[in-house]
Amino acid sequence: MSKGTLFDKVWDLHKVGTLPSGQTQLFIGLHLIHEVTSPQAFAMLRERGLSVMFPERTVATVDHIVPTENQARPFADAMAEEMMQAIEQNTQTNGITFHDIGSGNQGVVHVIAPEQGLTQPGMTIACGDSHTSTHGAFGAIAFGIGTSQVRDVLASQTLALSKLKVRRVEVNGSLMPGVYAKDVVLHIIRKLGVTGGVGYAYEFAGSTFEQMSMEERMTVCNMAIEGGARCGYINPDQVTFDYLQGRDFAPQADEWEQAVAWWTSLRSDADAEYDGLVVFNAAEIAPTVTWGITPGQGIAVTETVPTPDSLTAEDRELAGEAYKYMDLAPGQPIQGTQIDVCFIGSCTNGRISDLREAAKVAKGRHVVAGIKAFVVPGSERVKQQAEAEGLDKIFEAAGFEWREAGCSMCLAMNPDKLQGRQISASSSNRNFKGRQGSSSGRTLLMSPAMVAAAAVTGKVTDVREML
Repeated sequence: MSKGTLFDKVWDLHKVGTLPSGQTQLFIGLHLIHEVTSPQAFAMLRERGLSVMFPERTVATVDHIVPTENQARPFADAMAEEMMQAIEQNTQTNGITFHDIGSGNQGVVHVIAPEQGLTQPGMTIACGDSHTSTHGAFGAIAFGIGTSQVRDVLASQTLALSKLKVRRVEVNGSLMPGVYAKDVVLHIIRKLGVTGGVGYAYEFAGSTFEQMSMEERMTVCNMAIEGGARCGYINPDQVTFDYLQGRDFAPQADEWEQAVAWWTSLRSDADAEYDGLVVFNAAEIAPTVTWGITPGQGIAVTETVPTPDSLTAEDRELAGEAYKYMDLAPGQPIQGTQIDVCFIGSCTNGRISDLREAAKVAKGRHVVAGIKAFVVPGSERVKQQAEAEGLDKIFEAAGFEWREAGCSMCLAMNPDKLQGRQISASSSNRNFKGRQGSSSGRTLLMSPAMVAAAAVTGKVTDVREML
């Protein structure tokens, strides 16, 4: 087993005890909740006559079901309105901080916690959402959990978990222009597979990640779960500290230097032992697009859809299913694939830097007639910042719709959905069958800049030709 890694250190610091099952009872420092997976958990507490043990350690927002156009209450969707009322009541009754629409702090849960400085190195973080791995970008250990586990954290502030192995995923070198963090993580998942990380935490390391901003690192850790890893993290460094300093909940004054010293001590030791190591060269990574029905079915934008004989026997069956569902032929170039809908947003790529990169491509160009293209900021703060920089005007002039903050078409538990067999260029994180709201809708994952390029050309386009 691993030894001396940040994961080992943080795990040991939060270990309450060992359960009869052999699992660790792990203390959770920060619990994030939203409107979809929390109502049932609160109901379970009421059924058992239990209260929330540490309400000050739980923070709530609304994101999944929030409309991004008309946010007037009551919502048109009766179930969405019911979920809204439930989280309003549950947070008020239990004294939990709630970032409601219009508060200035609402947004996708994995966007608002980092931007407020709630997410910090050395923490254990849990949320009833699979992409909680995002917070590992700060050197935290962050787990997506199920509804019964949301109940457990509310009631006890702990989780029963089996300790993971740790694999070091190293990427070295500088990325070429037009290649982004999203391309890096899609490349990693392509190479290691969607089950390659099962039973592991991924420690992303190497000079490529060291050169990334915090928002880029969040994109990478966000999709660790898509590679099968329960969590992914990056050791905290000066980039981390610079991002956190001065944020709402970051340590202040004299406590700041103490915090930085503590966070630095948690970094993986130089002689740390890992359960696995893989190394990639950044120069070999190109703008990447998924062609199939898992995030692991990705190729460089200049490549063709793989042929069965180029795949392992294990991958051929899934590929056959993907060819049929996606209506793409083996050997077909992915570049030039016609697009119907272009979505920029999500917990993966809805931050200010993502919008800036997409705006660079959109500026001075226009969305092709017949294509629906829209931009959804990850939070109300991101929206405010983007508008202060005039990004909304750039997008609107280019024919994009500018929306309110929310999860939008990533999961499509709101009015933003694909229709029928529409095919989407999406900056989100999953391309599963039916993921974006239509049982037959198709999704191509790519970076926000690549989505913008698709919007203004009407097809999958190599963004490097447009920069």
